[in-house]
Amino acid sequence: MSIYDFKTKIQIAKGWSGDKKYCVTTSDGKKYLLRISKIEQLERKSVEFEMMQCVEALGVPMCKPIAFGTCDEGVYSLQSWIEGKDFEEVLMMLTDTEQYAYGIEAGQILKHIHTISAPDTQEEWEVRFNRKIERKIQMYKDCPIKYDNGQSFIDYINTNRYLLKSRPQCYQHGDYHVGNMMIDYDGKLQIIDFDRDDFGDPWEEFNRIVWSAQKSPLFASGMVNGYFHEKVPMDFWRLLALYISSNTISSIPWAIPFGRSEIDTMINQAKEVLEWYDNMQNPVPTWYKGYI
Repeated sequence: MSIYDFKTKIQIAKGWSGDKKYCVTTSDGKKYLLRISKIEQLERKSVEFEMMQCVEALGVPMCKPIAFGTCDEGVYSLQSWIEGKDFEEVLMMLTDTEQYAYGIEAGQILKHIHTISAPDTQEEWEVRFNRKIERKIQMYKDCPIKYDNGQSFIDYINTNRYLLKSRPQCYQHGDYHVGNMMIDYDGKLQIIDFDRDDFGDPWEEFNRIVWSAQKSPLFASGMVNGYFHEKVPMDFWRLLALYISSNTISSIPWAIPFGRSEIDTMINQAKEVLEWYDNMQNPVPTWYKGYI
């Protein structure tokens, strides 16, 4: 299938990805998602496409990889089109029971994705993530804008770094939260946007649960419980608090180039995270509803 043969091509403006995204239609009316990246990303995007094929082979409900190659504009990836709605838009119209049930499903899907092992050549997680921590702490210290009580995040990280030792690694979606999910017209949860995929500690994948918990504590609780079959280890909560602390301190330097609105979003989010964790004194966040 040539990407030049499509009858219609409509650009999609949503999302933070650097890719250009289009809804394209063939002459017989079949829709696809077309993503185009810069040619410099050829190797990265080739690996991403191959890993999506591995995930699809597991039976994960997702945008299915169809074709990959280069074109005049750069690197293209053609994926199946999901007829449905953004899960974020639907979530708050669901009952409490439904929100929790979809959370369980999202956790089980994630557990499935994590059965893909990291390559043997992968650098030891403790070494790699500690390097990331150092960079993020320095970015925060150099940042002209600080959080109220932001030092709590740094203190928590430094106290709990030892938990990074000997952590296993696997394939990660890289941005797993309600904003990267859809509900198809059969009511089935679908996972989209694998463009931040990586290899790392499976538990680090939960660092984006902040976005899900802000929308629906029941969904976020279900996701954790579904992943762990309702047996959540305390070390998970301790490590998750470390990963969320690490993310939060780097969010404010990240937001500055995008302007005041994004800065305010991150300041408010940091305030909410500190409330959830009692200023990082309690590793189990207050949004967690236990087993329902």
